[in-house]
Amino acid sequence: MQKNINIRNKKASFQYELLETYVAGIVLSGTEIKSIRLGKASIAESFCEFNEKGELFVINMQIDEYSHASHFNHKPKASRKLLLNKKELKKLHKEVRTSGLTIVPLNVFINERGFAKMKIALAKGKKLYDKREAIKERESKVRLDRVKKSFNN
Repeated sequence: MQKNINIRNKKASFQYELLETYVAGIVLSGTEIKSIRLGKASIAESFCEFNEKGELFVINMQIDEYSHASHFNHKPKASRKLLLNKKELKKLHKEVRTSGLTIVPLNVFINERGFAKMKIALAKGKKLYDKREAIKERESKVRLDRVKKSFNN
């Protein structure tokens, strides 16, 4: 079993402009937490959504079935409830309804007490030209690092 579980959504910062981040708990069953502790999860194509009761759920989160479980295993792509304070939920719900923003998961980790947590962000979708600008900045940074490295040698 790994000590540091850090399952990331690498595309989130490229596709979205991240405005605010929150740390939320996840409601999981026994086999789901065991799979996460083994690092068998993915949040690459997942997103967060409110239901009619005002509860926040993560949709499309892939948690592979636990290999040592019997027929009581979980569904890999089930929607899972996220736990936040009432004040934070109301604020997020208001922002999503009025501003047209979205909530994206950034990473899943296990805290020091052994609970699975998810870092989520209130985000605004980037336009195509913003994405191109990010690629240009990244490439110029790589070139600059190469020049610095060759200059130091």
